[in-house]
Amino acid sequence: MPELVIAPGDLTDPRVLRLLEDHLADMHATSPAESVHALDVSGLSDPAVTFWAVSDGEAVLGCVALKQLSPEHGELKSMRADAAARGQGLGRRLLEHVLDEARSRGYARISLETGTEDFFAPARALYEKAGFTVCPPFGSYELDPNSAFYTLELAPGA
Repeated sequence: MPELVIAPGDLTDPRVLRLLEDHLADMHATSPAESVHALDVSGLSDPAVTFWAVSDGEAVLGCVALKQLSPEHGELKSMRADAAARGQGLGRRLLEHVLDEARSRGYARISLETGTEDFFAPARALYEKAGFTVCPPFGSYELDPNSAFYTLELAPGA
């Protein structure tokens, strides 16, 4: 694995914008529009959202965000690995980063929404391996056959 740096992401950086455009394009190509819950730049700019980019030198390889739903509950958002960086453990590293941040904020739980299509199978496997379990819709989400909902209870001080 290259020497990766995970740092606050610059939502004006053209490399980050390309990654986010690719992410949204994949979501819209895979799921019906009403089932796409990925955040665009304006959504990622919300004060309740913290956004990180991961880079290796000059290359931006991925991103992830954490949205505060309440003082005890966070939502994993916009996790993306560039197509050229997939299969190298980047998703696991990004997920660990968000879980560490959620614990440091004192969250008791972190939840996420992902797709049910085959395209999302690697993501669902990653979340399940990390201990996430299927849950009902949370926050403002509604039951949707194209959405899978997961949650993870975070041990205090872990």
